[in-house]
Amino acid sequence: MITRRRLFATAAVLAAPAAPAIVHAQGTARLRVSTAAPPADFLAKSLEQMKQEVEAAKLGLSVEVYPAGALFKQGTEVPALQRGTLEMSTMTTFEVAQQIPEYGFLNRGYLFRDYTHLRHVFDGPIGEEYRKVVSEKMGIEILAVGYLGTRQVNLRKRRDVKTPADLSGVKMRMPAGPEWLLLGRAIGVDPVPMGMPEVYLALKTGTIDGQENPLAILNAAKLYEVTEQLVLTAHMLQPVFINIATPAWKKLSPEQQKALRQAALAAQKANDDGRLADERGALDSLKARGMAIDTPDLAAFRASADKIYNGSADTKAWNQDLLKQVLATP
Repeated sequence: MITRRRLFATAAVLAAPAAPAIVHAQGTARLRVSTAAPPADFLAKSLEQMKQEVEAAKLGLSVEVYPAGALFKQGTEVPALQRGTLEMSTMTTFEVAQQIPEYGFLNRGYLFRDYTHLRHVFDGPIGEEYRKVVSEKMGIEILAVGYLGTRQVNLRKRRDVKTPADLSGVKMRMPAGPEWLLLGRAIGVDPVPMGMPEVYLALKTGTIDGQENPLAILNAAKLYEVTEQLVLTAHMLQPVFINIATPAWKKLSPEQQKALRQAALAAQKANDDGRLADERGALDSLKARGMAIDTPDLAAFRASADKIYNGSADTKAWNQDLLKQVLATP
């Protein structure tokens, strides 16, 4: 049965005419990478590292990195990859689930216990099968799986938050997509779909009451200038993919493919190492800037998430057996 979500995703891919899968300039294969990450974030910086390593190999391959949605807006990169107007991007499990709904469980709040658990899942057989299915069904090759961080709630104005009920009525920016909005409801807020580049001004003007992101992104986007409170909900440990459109990948020589994959894996490690170290010191930095930091009752948040997910029609397509396997992964 074709779901409405899958129908819309397919229509977006088919609506535009196909274009060459790779751009050639003066004999060099040029790969453009689109990411929503701000330039100062570890992900954007790691992509610059990937660029340098690929070009240093002198294999006729160049990389251009476009951070902060400068080339394609957040949410439009995957269709651009699929219609051949973009070569590479950073992609999330949410974007995959829009076209492969059975993997939507990877977007569930409070799924991964810690970074080690996330790595074991994606570096093991579950991750291997996931990459294979994404390649076959979406025409996208996942080169590396990185750590985008642990998402926390960040509020424009202070309020007493102990349970999800205390966030009732809060207009919280979330990326667009049904499972992002479901995640927002799972933590008790009123989700407002919005691209990341719009968030700073929306917080400053009061269009939204808060946003949720990993701490490194909060810092990189300077959201501490327009918010007063951080609530440590830790509602999602989020993976992020460095990926390339399959047609663009197949146009590369074996040597170019090897160099690009190695550079992507090195970039992933640099991103992860930097982000993990930054998270350890981020709270002290935010406190020094005057940010109020509160730790709520996480048991109440987990219980709320369970109730929302168990009662939502959006989760019916999820592969429950794989979900159980993820939860059982050590």
